Amino acid sequence: MKAWRVAVIALSFLLLSGCLVTFKDPLPTTEAAPQALLGKWASKNAWGEPLNLHITRVGEHRYKAVSYPRAKPGQRDEYLFGVSRHGNRWYMSAPLPAKLGGHFILAGFEFDEKHELVVYNLDLEQIHQAIDQQALHGSTVETAEGAGVLVDSPMDQVFTYLDDPANADVFVEAVRYRRVGK
Repeated sequence: MKAWRVAVIALSFLLLSGCLVTFKDPLPTTEAAPQALLGKWASKNAWGEPLNLHITRVGEHRYKAVSYPRAKPGQRDEYLFGVSRHGNRWYMSAPLPAKLGGHFILAGFEFDEKHELVVYNLDLEQIHQAIDQQALHGSTVETAEGAGVLVDSPMDQVFTYLDDPANADVFVEAVRYRRVGK
C-alpha cells in the first residue's frame, strides 16, 4: 500500500483501502493550474502523522508534487502530474507505476472558503455501478494493492458522466490540506 499511499499524498489523491479507479487514457492537460495550487501545504495522513506537500510548476502545464512526512524530511517522494478544468471542476491526473496497473489516476480538487486544498477521489463502487449500467466502459483489474477498476471510456464520455449533477456522489473527499507559510 505504501507506493499508492505515497502517490496519493504526493498528488493529494486518494487513499481508499487499496482499491483503485484508474483510466486507460490520461487527462488532457491543455491549461495551467490555478496559481493557488502552487506552494507548500500541510495535512495529516491516515495515522495522524503530519505531512508536507510542495507543488511546483516544472514545464508548460506540468507540475511536480513533493511529499514527505514532517518527522522524516529525507523521505521525499516526487510525482509529475497535469491538471485540467472541465465543467465547474478542476481535475489532476498522473501516471501510476506498473505494479498498480500502469495507467492513470484522476482526482478532483477545489479550494474551500478557508482556502484549504480539498481533494476528491472517485468512489470505486459508484464507478462499478456506472460500468454495470453502461454509462462508462471498463473492467475489474487486479493490482498489487487489490481489485480495482480500469475505465477505458474516452475522456469525453468520462466527463459527461462526471459533470452530470446526478452523479455528484461519485466524488468522496480524500484529503484536505492547509496552506503553509505565505
